[in-house]
Amino acid sequence: MNSDATPWIAELVNLLGGDAVLSSDEDLVPYSFDGTAALKQRPACVVFPRSTEDVAACVKLARRYDVPVVTRGSGTGLSGGSVPLTGCLVLCLVKLDRILEVDPRNLTLRAECGVITKEIDDAASGHGLFYPPDPGSMKISTIGGNVAENSGGLRGLKYGVTRDYVMGMTVVLPDGEIAWLGNKCVKDVAGYSLKDLFIGSEGTLGIITEVLLKLLPKPAARRTMLAMYDSMEAAAETVSAIIAARIIPCTLEFLDRMTLGCVEDYAKIGLPTDVEALLLMETDGHPAAVEDEANRMMEIARQNGAREVKMAADEAEGARLAAARRNAFSALARVKPTTILEDVTVPRSELAAMVKFINETASKYRLLIGTFGHMGDGNLHPTFLTNEKDEEEMHRVELALGEIVEKTVSLGGTITGEHGVGLAKKGFLKQQFGRVSYDLLKLVKKALDPAGILNPGKIFD
Repeated sequence: MNSDATPWIAELVNLLGGDAVLSSDEDLVPYSFDGTAALKQRPACVVFPRSTEDVAACVKLARRYDVPVVTRGSGTGLSGGSVPLTGCLVLCLVKLDRILEVDPRNLTLRAECGVITKEIDDAASGHGLFYPPDPGSMKISTIGGNVAENSGGLRGLKYGVTRDYVMGMTVVLPDGEIAWLGNKCVKDVAGYSLKDLFIGSEGTLGIITEVLLKLLPKPAARRTMLAMYDSMEAAAETVSAIIAARIIPCTLEFLDRMTLGCVEDYAKIGLPTDVEALLLMETDGHPAAVEDEANRMMEIARQNGAREVKMAADEAEGARLAAARRNAFSALARVKPTTILEDVTVPRSELAAMVKFINETASKYRLLIGTFGHMGDGNLHPTFLTNEKDEEEMHRVELALGEIVEKTVSLGGTITGEHGVGLAKKGFLKQQFGRVSYDLLKLVKKALDPAGILNPGKIFD
């Protein structure tokens, strides 16, 4: 990093205009952190490019001055992926916010990277289509950030994650060159699948400025159900039984007792607070199939020990129940000053064992941990309710997280199902990958970004 930052900031002002460049200490504060607790560093400068060409010009300038570049959207990331380095250049891409095309004939949508995720789905809806990936932050996160993190969501069990819907992209490479990867073709096996290399790369290999997304026909019907349990094991057995019955629900989510209490206190929609686990189940598709699947899932829940099973009366009530699950993080965040939302995934067969281990670990380290997540695909979010100013308690959080990650890997799981590695999880990555695979990751980074200019220190050192 050049010790004299003034010349390159002055060049950025000349390049983009003074209103597109922030460099005063006061203006930089909001850009010194993202949605990850207890991680923050001050950049030297934040710029707001308005086109792919602006991004490319900024990257070329940064490379010339040997200035690290960190890309940012709405800053909702939960692994520290957009936390800046001290003295770096932050490229905030929220001004690239246009939906460029909806193509109903090919079931595609093309958008700039700064478009809010929900706006993608809303635009598709106007044509009788929908965009399935639905991260919890979909009302504020950007589509470029979703692609860079390969975000998941509540509908992931049936519809998959962001990667499954990216057909093409424009990406600015570490040398400032601009590449288009992919097309509207359903089948394309020409060469390496380069676009897949950038999906989930967390801004370390290139800067995604435009995306081409696959859309699906909007389901004609949907049913939402709740099942209440006196044990987490019974809820997990229900999930296994539903999958074994060859039913793939749209949504199969759970909340534990602590999370339920917080959500009900926050949203006040009449959720039970005296049960150990709640399953939120949704099915969508053809009306006849939806009715059949809904009835079968409710019966399977009863057979596996559900204390009570009920179906939402209409779509509006179903939306309220789904919103309760989406509000889980916000509800838990009201309990203590610091909320650390974690993200581990295990095979579905290991869900009950993993949830039990998390609860035992919370007791062992005298911590408050609320657990919720995507039970249908094994993705759990143990959420630490703590205070980052309490150093002794934060040390216990660190020890507990280490044990949870170790248990996850031992059960054949992954250290992150949807939040990414970033800063928060990079210390655990080699534990999951092993030496050869881990070194292969670094070889890819070195090949594409030999100067190490893009998001250095993320995923690995």
